[in-house]
Amino acid sequence: MVSKAVAKYVHALHQKKYRLRHGAFLVEGGKSVLELLSSTLLTERLFVTAEFAAKISPLPAQVPVEVVSAEELTRLGTLATNQTALAVARLPEELPLPTAPGLLLALDEVRDPGNLGTLIRLADWYGLPGVVCSDTCADPWSPKTVAATMGSFTRVPVWQRNLPPWLASLPPTMPIYGADLHGDNVHRLQLQPQGVLVMGSESHGLTPAVEQCLTQRLHIPGRGQAESLNVAISAAILLDNFFRAG
Repeated sequence: MVSKAVAKYVHALHQKKYRLRHGAFLVEGGKSVLELLSSTLLTERLFVTAEFAAKISPLPAQVPVEVVSAEELTRLGTLATNQTALAVARLPEELPLPTAPGLLLALDEVRDPGNLGTLIRLADWYGLPGVVCSDTCADPWSPKTVAATMGSFTRVPVWQRNLPPWLASLPPTMPIYGADLHGDNVHRLQLQPQGVLVMGSESHGLTPAVEQCLTQRLHIPGRGQAESLNVAISAAILLDNFFRAG
Protein backbone atom coordinates (compact mmCIF):
# COMPACT_ATOMS: atom_id res chain seq x y z
CA MET A 1 0.00 0.00 0.00
CA VAL A 2 1.22 3.48 -0.86
CA SER A 3 2.05 5.57 2.20
CA LYS A 4 -0.03 8.63 3.01
CA ALA A 5 2.98 10.91 2.44
CA VAL A 6 3.65 9.47 -1.03
CA ALA A 7 -0.04 9.58 -1.97
CA LYS A 8 -0.20 13.23 -0.86
CA TYR A 9 2.83 14.03 -3.01
CA VAL A 10 1.36 12.33 -6.08
CA HIS A 11 -2.00 14.06 -5.59
CA ALA A 12 -0.23 17.43 -5.32
CA LEU A 13 1.22 16.89 -8.80
CA HIS A 14 -2.31 17.07 -10.22
CA GLN A 15 -1.90 20.85 -9.85
CA LYS A 16 0.45 23.07 -11.83
CA LYS A 17 1.76 25.06 -8.87
CA TYR A 18 2.99 21.89 -7.18
CA ARG A 19 4.44 20.51 -10.40
CA LEU A 20 6.52 23.68 -10.63
CA ARG A 21 7.39 23.61 -6.94
CA HIS A 22 8.56 20.00 -7.00
CA GLY A 23 9.93 19.99 -10.54
CA ALA A 24 7.95 16.86 -11.35
CA PHE A 25 4.90 15.71 -13.30
CA LEU A 26 2.67 12.65 -13.68
CA VAL A 27 2.66 10.15 -16.52
CA GLU A 28 -0.39 7.87 -16.60
CA GLY A 29 -1.22 4.74 -18.57
CA GLY A 30 0.92 1.86 -19.75
CA LYS A 31 1.88 3.23 -23.18
CA SER A 32 2.95 6.62 -21.87
CA VAL A 33 4.89 5.07 -18.98
CA LEU A 34 6.75 2.72 -21.34
CA GLU A 35 7.63 5.72 -23.53
CA LEU A 36 8.92 7.51 -20.44
CA LEU A 37 11.05 4.56 -19.32
CA SER A 38 12.65 4.27 -22.77
CA SER A 39 13.40 8.01 -22.99
CA THR A 40 16.11 10.25 -21.55
CA LEU A 41 13.66 11.82 -19.07
CA LEU A 42 14.27 10.94 -15.45
CA THR A 43 11.70 8.73 -13.72
CA GLU A 44 11.44 9.48 -10.02
CA ARG A 45 8.93 6.83 -8.93
CA LEU A 46 6.85 4.13 -10.57
CA PHE A 47 3.54 2.55 -9.57
CA VAL A 48 2.36 -0.55 -11.46
CA THR A 49 -0.24 -3.28 -11.18
CA ALA A 50 1.07 -6.83 -10.86
CA GLU A 51 -0.26 -7.69 -14.34
CA PHE A 52 1.57 -4.77 -15.94
CA ALA A 53 4.75 -5.43 -13.96
CA ALA A 54 4.86 -8.93 -15.45
CA LYS A 55 4.80 -7.44 -18.95
CA ILE A 56 7.77 -5.12 -18.40
CA SER A 57 9.89 -7.46 -16.29
CA PRO A 58 12.60 -6.84 -15.33
CA LEU A 59 11.50 -3.62 -13.69
CA PRO A 60 13.97 -0.71 -13.89
CA ALA A 61 16.47 -1.24 -11.08
CA GLN A 62 17.31 2.45 -10.60
CA VAL A 63 13.68 3.57 -10.03
CA PRO A 64 11.64 2.97 -6.84
CA VAL A 65 8.73 0.73 -7.88
CA GLU A 66 5.56 -0.03 -5.96
CA VAL A 67 3.16 -2.76 -7.06
CA VAL A 68 -0.40 -1.66 -6.29
CA SER A 69 -3.95 -2.62 -7.15
CA ALA A 70 -5.80 -1.04 -10.07
CA GLU A 71 -8.13 0.65 -7.58
CA GLU A 72 -5.23 2.23 -5.71
CA LEU A 73 -3.57 3.26 -8.98
CA THR A 74 -6.79 4.95 -10.11
CA ARG A 75 -7.10 6.81 -6.81
CA LEU A 76 -3.55 8.14 -7.18
CA GLY A 77 -4.04 9.57 -10.68
CA THR A 78 -6.49 11.54 -12.75
CA LEU A 79 -7.79 8.85 -15.12
CA ALA A 80 -11.28 7.40 -14.67
CA THR A 81 -9.65 3.95 -14.56
CA ASN A 82 -6.02 2.89 -14.68
CA GLN A 83 -5.11 -0.79 -14.71
CA THR A 84 -1.51 -0.49 -15.82
CA ALA A 85 0.91 2.14 -14.52
CA LEU A 86 1.58 5.64 -13.22
CA ALA A 87 4.94 7.35 -12.94
CA VAL A 88 6.36 10.49 -11.40
CA ALA A 89 8.91 12.05 -13.76
CA ARG A 90 11.22 15.00 -13.38
CA LEU A 91 10.47 18.09 -15.45
CA PRO A 92 13.17 18.33 -18.13
CA GLU A 93 15.59 21.21 -18.16
CA GLU A 94 14.74 23.73 -20.87
CA LEU A 95 16.97 23.45 -23.92
CA PRO A 96 18.16 26.57 -25.76
CA LEU A 97 15.78 27.65 -28.49
CA PRO A 98 17.43 26.84 -31.84
CA THR A 99 18.64 29.82 -33.86
CA ALA A 100 18.07 28.11 -37.22
CA PRO A 101 15.13 25.99 -36.21
CA GLY A 102 13.62 24.70 -39.43
CA LEU A 103 9.90 25.08 -38.79
CA LEU A 104 8.80 25.75 -35.22
CA LEU A 105 5.19 25.49 -34.12
CA ALA A 106 4.07 28.34 -31.83
CA LEU A 107 0.78 28.25 -29.93
CA ASP A 108 -1.11 31.35 -28.84
CA GLU A 109 -3.54 30.83 -25.95
CA VAL A 110 -4.33 27.19 -26.76
CA ARG A 111 -5.96 26.46 -23.42
CA ASP A 112 -7.42 23.01 -23.96
CA PRO A 113 -4.92 20.38 -22.73
CA GLY A 114 -6.23 17.79 -25.18
CA ASN A 115 -5.61 20.11 -28.12
CA LEU A 116 -2.18 21.05 -26.78
CA GLY A 117 -1.20 17.41 -26.41
CA THR A 118 -2.38 16.63 -29.94
CA LEU A 119 -0.37 19.57 -31.30
CA ILE A 120 2.76 18.30 -29.54
CA ARG A 121 2.09 14.90 -31.11
CA LEU A 122 1.78 16.58 -34.53
CA ALA A 123 5.15 18.26 -34.00
CA ASP A 124 6.61 14.83 -33.28
CA TRP A 125 5.01 13.33 -36.42
CA TYR A 126 6.44 16.00 -38.69
CA GLY A 127 9.82 16.05 -36.97
CA LEU A 128 9.62 19.67 -35.85
CA PRO A 129 12.40 20.89 -33.55
CA GLY A 130 9.86 21.87 -30.88
CA VAL A 131 6.80 23.80 -29.80
CA VAL A 132 6.74 27.31 -28.34
CA CYS A 133 3.73 27.94 -26.10
CA SER A 134 2.47 31.31 -24.98
CA ASP A 135 2.46 31.72 -21.23
CA THR A 136 -1.36 31.65 -21.44
CA CYS A 137 -1.51 28.17 -22.99
CA ALA A 138 -2.54 25.08 -21.07
CA ASP A 139 0.25 23.52 -19.03
CA PRO A 140 2.34 21.23 -21.28
CA TRP A 141 2.99 19.01 -18.27
CA SER A 142 -0.56 18.57 -17.00
CA PRO A 143 -1.68 14.92 -16.90
CA LYS A 144 -4.28 15.52 -19.64
CA THR A 145 -1.75 17.17 -21.95
CA VAL A 146 0.84 14.45 -21.36
CA ALA A 147 -1.75 11.73 -22.04
CA ALA A 148 -2.90 13.43 -25.26
CA THR A 149 0.66 13.48 -26.65
CA MET A 150 0.57 9.65 -26.74
CA GLY A 151 4.24 9.50 -25.74
CA SER A 152 5.47 12.46 -27.81
CA PHE A 153 6.12 14.42 -24.60
CA THR A 154 9.37 12.44 -24.35
CA ARG A 155 10.67 13.65 -27.73
CA VAL A 156 9.39 17.16 -28.40
CA PRO A 157 11.04 20.12 -26.62
CA VAL A 158 8.54 22.67 -25.34
CA TRP A 159 9.32 26.28 -24.52
CA GLN A 160 7.01 28.77 -22.81
CA ARG A 161 7.42 32.38 -23.89
CA ASN A 162 5.59 35.69 -24.04
CA LEU A 163 4.98 35.34 -27.77
CA PRO A 164 4.90 38.97 -29.05
CA PRO A 165 8.37 39.97 -27.78
CA TRP A 166 9.82 36.57 -28.72
CA LEU A 167 8.43 36.78 -32.26
CA ALA A 168 9.66 40.38 -32.53
CA SER A 169 13.15 39.26 -31.55
CA LEU A 170 13.45 36.80 -34.44
CA PRO A 171 15.63 37.68 -37.44
CA PRO A 172 13.71 39.86 -39.92
CA THR A 173 14.33 37.28 -42.65
CA MET A 174 12.54 34.53 -40.70
CA PRO A 175 8.97 34.04 -41.96
CA ILE A 176 6.18 33.98 -39.38
CA TYR A 177 3.01 32.31 -40.61
CA GLY A 178 -0.44 32.32 -39.08
CA ALA A 179 -3.86 30.94 -39.94
CA ASP A 180 -6.35 33.57 -41.13
CA LEU A 181 -9.69 33.35 -42.94
CA HIS A 182 -8.56 36.17 -45.23
CA GLY A 183 -5.08 34.80 -45.85
CA ASP A 184 -3.50 33.19 -48.92
CA ASN A 185 -4.95 29.87 -50.10
CA VAL A 186 -2.48 27.38 -48.66
CA HIS A 187 -3.14 24.91 -51.50
CA ARG A 188 -1.76 27.39 -54.04
CA LEU A 189 1.48 28.08 -52.22
CA GLN A 190 4.88 26.38 -52.32
CA LEU A 191 5.81 26.61 -48.66
CA GLN A 192 9.19 25.73 -47.25
CA PRO A 193 9.48 24.26 -43.73
CA GLN A 194 11.40 27.23 -42.34
CA GLY A 195 10.29 29.84 -39.83
CA VAL A 196 7.43 29.78 -37.35
CA LEU A 197 3.83 28.64 -37.78
CA VAL A 198 1.59 30.28 -35.15
CA MET A 199 -1.76 28.74 -34.26
CA GLY A 200 -4.31 30.52 -32.07
CA SER A 201 -7.16 29.31 -29.93
CA GLU A 202 -10.14 27.73 -31.65
CA SER A 203 -12.50 30.26 -30.06
CA HIS A 204 -10.63 33.53 -30.60
CA GLY A 205 -7.85 32.91 -33.11
CA LEU A 206 -4.60 34.81 -32.73
CA THR A 207 -4.33 37.61 -30.22
CA PRO A 208 -3.87 41.07 -31.85
CA ALA A 209 -0.28 41.50 -30.62
CA VAL A 210 0.73 38.14 -32.08
CA GLU A 211 -1.19 38.77 -35.29
CA GLN A 212 0.84 41.95 -35.87
CA CYS A 213 4.02 39.85 -35.96
CA LEU A 214 2.92 37.71 -38.92
CA THR A 215 4.72 38.01 -42.23
CA GLN A 216 2.23 35.80 -44.11
CA ARG A 217 -1.34 34.70 -43.41
CA LEU A 218 -2.52 31.27 -44.54
CA HIS A 219 -6.07 30.21 -45.31
CA ILE A 220 -7.43 26.65 -45.52
CA PRO A 221 -10.23 26.73 -48.11
CA GLY A 222 -13.38 24.82 -47.22
CA ARG A 223 -16.53 23.93 -49.15
CA GLY A 224 -19.06 23.25 -46.42
CA GLN A 225 -20.90 25.20 -43.76
CA ALA A 226 -18.70 24.63 -40.71
CA GLU A 227 -17.73 27.89 -39.03
CA SER A 228 -14.21 26.79 -38.14
CA LEU A 229 -11.85 23.85 -37.72
CA ASN A 230 -10.39 22.46 -34.52
CA VAL A 231 -6.97 24.04 -33.95
CA ALA A 232 -5.17 20.69 -34.08
CA ILE A 233 -6.88 19.75 -37.37
CA SER A 234 -5.99 23.15 -38.82
CA ALA A 235 -2.37 22.75 -37.76
CA ALA A 236 -2.22 19.27 -39.31
CA ILE A 237 -3.49 20.57 -42.66
CA LEU A 238 -1.08 23.50 -42.66
CA LEU A 239 1.91 21.41 -41.60
CA ASP A 240 1.20 18.89 -44.32
CA ASN A 241 1.31 21.69 -46.88
CA PHE A 242 4.73 22.76 -45.60
CA PHE A 243 6.09 19.24 -46.07
CA ARG A 244 4.17 17.98 -49.13
CA ALA A 245 7.05 18.71 -51.51
CA GLY A 246 9.64 17.09 -49.24
